[in-house]
Amino acid sequence: MNEIKKTIGIDMDGVLADIEEQFMDWYEKEYGVRVPRSERLGVLEPEGFPEKGAIRRYVNTPGFFRTIPLMDGAVAAVKKLMEDYEVYIVSAAMEFPQCLSEKQEWLAEHFSFISWRNIIFCGDKSVVVTDYLIDDHCKNLDFCKGKAIMFDASHNVNQHHHVRVKSWTEILAFFEQEKLGQAHLVNAETA
Repeated sequence: MNEIKKTIGIDMDGVLADIEEQFMDWYEKEYGVRVPRSERLGVLEPEGFPEKGAIRRYVNTPGFFRTIPLMDGAVAAVKKLMEDYEVYIVSAAMEFPQCLSEKQEWLAEHFSFISWRNIIFCGDKSVVVTDYLIDDHCKNLDFCKGKAIMFDASHNVNQHHHVRVKSWTEILAFFEQEKLGQAHLVNAETA
């Protein structure tokens, strides 16, 4: 009999892909100034850099989403989670014209082990129902019908109403605790 696995929705930008690093790199390349994370704490991405139109311009530039660096530990952690959970990549990919194809190519390069059936590109994540959602934006987590897990980012440091993780190591530790809690519940029910 096939066991039904719990589901995890995982955001791309800011969770799998280090979009903050990409913003800093592109800004430094264009303006010769590196704006560190510490100077952008609690500020939404578009307002976090001196040239206010830069971020909006970058996300509309071909190649931006295709070349975002991987978040440290993401590939190995997702493979590990897939052992016990049904993992879905959930990304808002409709706002920027080139975004959809670039994100698809990026996933094919870095996460080729994830089936196309488990990739959800959408405009509004509130329609996605998973047991867990890992994201860096409250606008997505606030509507999560399962457990919302906030991936730490400079723009969300002042948000405290979701479970926060600061790395993929912490995500794996969180899910180990979840498995222990579920095992405890099963044992209590059978006792």
